[in-house]
Amino acid sequence: MYTCGEVAERYKVKVITVWEWIRQQKLGAIKIGKEYRVSEEDLIAFENSRKTTLAK
Repeated sequence: MYTCGEVAERYKVKVITVWEWIRQQKLGAIKIGKEYRVSEEDLIAFENSRKTTLAK
């Protein structure tokens, strides 16, 4: 499980951008207390949904 800060670092964006992706349901996350956690599976699904071409 990744924090929003770790996800932001991975994609070279600001944490607020990751929060926006979660709020817009573009990126799946689990809320634990006041923090969000993102699973590896959610990151893979997020990346696959943004591919410009599909591998054949």
